Amino acid sequence: MAQVLMVYKEVQIANEKAKGERLWSVISYDEKPGIQAVGNTASDLPPVPGKYPAMARDSEYRRYGTVILLAGIDLHNGQVTGIVRDRHRSREFIEFLSVLDQRYPTDWKLRIILDNHSAHVSKEKIQWLKKYPNRFEFIHTPKHGSWLNLIEIFFSKMVRSFLRFIRVSSKEDLKERIEKYLNKMNEENEEPVIFRWKYKMDEILV
Repeated sequence: MAQVLMVYKEVQIANEKAKGERLWSVISYDEKPGIQAVGNTASDLPPVPGKYPAMARDSEYRRYGTVILLAGIDLHNGQVTGIVRDRHRSREFIEFLSVLDQRYPTDWKLRIILDNHSAHVSKEKIQWLKKYPNRFEFIHTPKHGSWLNLIEIFFSKMVRSFLRFIRVSSKEDLKERIEKYLNKMNEENEEPVIFRWKYKMDEILV
């Protein structure tokens, strides 16, 4: 826990300095599994002034399956990197790391805060990392300490603002809409939402 909070303090210090003074970024990463692709069996009914103040929806629905979002948020600029897949194995995690590698300058150090899922410490991942010496650094949260990872705040916001009442026509439709949501967030981030750890941060010395 102390190691994770130390990194958050380093992020705070770096963000308060002038731009161009660092060659690294901290990315808070996790997966959001079990996102359900749910479709309506009947069309939604619009509100009726003076009678029905809100949209009405049939309680019956269709299930098309679930998808997993693998996502990381840059704690310096608020940019979100994400891929939507059917499964979460070493293969998908390595794919996410490859996407990250392409998004940042080649001389940049990528420091990733994540949990101890088996895919994050697999032999396949370790073998893949040999091709990218000194490119990635991993800071693991303690067991049962997912609340320490700031990406969870982003996931909570995403559920409340986007996923809670979504209806789709297929699993592919859900994947496309999640990708559009992430792209829209990044494109409209003229004043990006940068998640910060604040609790007792002033007491931490680096």
